[in-house]
Amino acid sequence: MLISTLAFACMNSIVKYLVNISAYQIVFFRSISSLFFTFPYLLKNKIPLLGNNKKLMIFRGLVGVTSMTLYFMSTKYLPIGTAISLRYMAPIFAAIFAVFLLKEKVKIWQWFFFAIAFAGVIILKGFDTQINNYGLLLIFGAAIFSGMVYVLLSKIGKGDHPVVVVNYFMVIATIVGGVLSINHWVNPVGKEWYLLFSLGVFGYFGQVYMTKAFQTASTTQVAPLKYIEVIFTVLFGIFIFAEIYTIWSLLGIALIILGLVLNVLYKSKLQNKK
Repeated sequence: MLISTLAFACMNSIVKYLVNISAYQIVFFRSISSLFFTFPYLLKNKIPLLGNNKKLMIFRGLVGVTSMTLYFMSTKYLPIGTAISLRYMAPIFAAIFAVFLLKEKVKIWQWFFFAIAFAGVIILKGFDTQINNYGLLLIFGAAIFSGMVYVLLSKIGKGDHPVVVVNYFMVIATIVGGVLSINHWVNPVGKEWYLLFSLGVFGYFGQVYMTKAFQTASTTQVAPLKYIEVIFTVLFGIFIFAEIYTIWSLLGIALIILGLVLNVLYKSKLQNKK
């Protein structure tokens, strides 16, 4: 999980570094470079490319690329550590969607943990004058659509191989990102080419090692470590981009992560009782 979070933090930092490249173009390169991993894997293992739940996977792809695009756009306006912290609000929106769409129940304690996380958002917005309102709107949109992705993945279930699901997402994101990039295209210069293609590499290995972590150890042990990505990303923001985090912003980020980690631990405890 540490390797996974470091890979994702590297990807986040590269996105932040590419200030001259539009979010649509970043989506395009992030996705098309991942296809160099997903297609060979599916072909080598003779896994059907189209899968079974085609409509759901297409919908998941569209929702996912919307979330990804909004997230990449938000990094132009927010410190990278703040953006990734707020994007992690997705499980809260996923729980709300699950109540209405999957008829799942959310325990009282979970709502309390969600309230802790929301308190962090309020502190970020209310006390940190560096927070850009437009960036905040973008990242909340990204979190909401990411929450919907969780619900769609739950609906897809184990009916399709995970790499098939990811491949659908990457194909759709490549098409959408490519089309939207037409009027916003900026020719990469020098090392920007390498950085753009490295997005898919870091993203792919982040996913692979996260999967390995969940397969190796219990969810209770692994899931909270996912939020170390925020720590890595904040450190990269400070040392690479000279971003300044106030006491209020660090407190807000800490409350968001605390609320979400407590929710993960509580859910794991409930599952162990069943």
